[in-house]
Amino acid sequence: MNTIWIALALMLTACGGDDPSPITPKPDVEVKWEITPATTQFSAKGEIKNIVVTANGDWTATSGQSWCSLTPDKGGNGQTLVKISATANPKEEVRNAEITFTSGKYSQKYTVSQDAGTIGNYVPTGYNLVWAEEFDAARLSSGKPALPDTQKWWYENLPKGTVNNELQTYVGGFRGTDTVAAIHDGTLKIIARKSGTDIVSARINTIESWTYGYFEARLRVPGGKGTWPAFWMLPEKEQLNWPLDGEIDIMEYVGYDPGWIHASVHTKAYNHTIGTQKTARKEVKTAETAFHIYAVEWTADYIKGFVDGVEYFRFNNDGAGNKETWPFNVPFYLKLNLAWGGNWGGAQGVDESKLPATYEIDYVRVYQKK
Repeated sequence: MNTIWIALALMLTACGGDDPSPITPKPDVEVKWEITPATTQFSAKGEIKNIVVTANGDWTATSGQSWCSLTPDKGGNGQTLVKISATANPKEEVRNAEITFTSGKYSQKYTVSQDAGTIGNYVPTGYNLVWAEEFDAARLSSGKPALPDTQKWWYENLPKGTVNNELQTYVGGFRGTDTVAAIHDGTLKIIARKSGTDIVSARINTIESWTYGYFEARLRVPGGKGTWPAFWMLPEKEQLNWPLDGEIDIMEYVGYDPGWIHASVHTKAYNHTIGTQKTARKEVKTAETAFHIYAVEWTADYIKGFVDGVEYFRFNNDGAGNKETWPFNVPFYLKLNLAWGGNWGGAQGVDESKLPATYEIDYVRVYQKK
């Protein structure tokens, strides 16, 4: 019995007291990264490369440039294989992107570089530059991307279904926080995206117009069922009478038919509503992944269509002096838009998993003879 009381007394003594020993917190562990290879260089055409990230804690990673992305963008203790993707470089200069690895208060920078792009010169002899939009505007002071210059471009605001039974609503650059026309990293991005229950996009037009010339744009098109980007021309008229007044399609692309681009003209005598349109198509396998130069040469005698300097479409003036066959003797302005669905873009349905879709334009240039 005495033994039991003694043991109980010892237990009470051990548990008692008003000043228990404090619990010492675990020391903060500094997270460090080792990245192999130490540097990554991309070709101008764009590609995917792997790096191995070794760390002693959980981390996340972000890229400072939209042309550079990584998968996965998070990891943990040990080794993680990360794929870094770079899109084609549209500029004739080297560019860099900084990737930031972060874990709590610790971070580490990793820089990747990409070779300068090569841009071909396909302008026919005798033409001189008279107008250009290079889309090199800097970001705003808030950090937001610039919008197209309203001294050069005007927006169309059109509800869905207005033209060609298309499913998008065209808005003036943005709706709320949903931007559909943004200039950054040296290109214009026209973006079709969901906005609530609606899909919004942009359709922009040059304020200036021209009669005859060589018109070109360097661009990259989006893919996926439902996308329908275009670079085209309409006559400068307050009340357009289509197809009598004419239309020149420099480049059209529908996502359900990947790798094929189209050039066309439409007149009263030759248009798609009666199955007589004058058109041609050309395979461009990298249309969705690389920049190409799409152009027309328009003279009093003919309209020719080109991709990267290769002629694949021609429509001749029949010389009859009939507007129904040749309305192309008045000023036309340029148009850029990204449609969603519609008679042609949605001919095989739409795939909303492809949204947002981005139509990227490096530049638009106009040349004329003296």
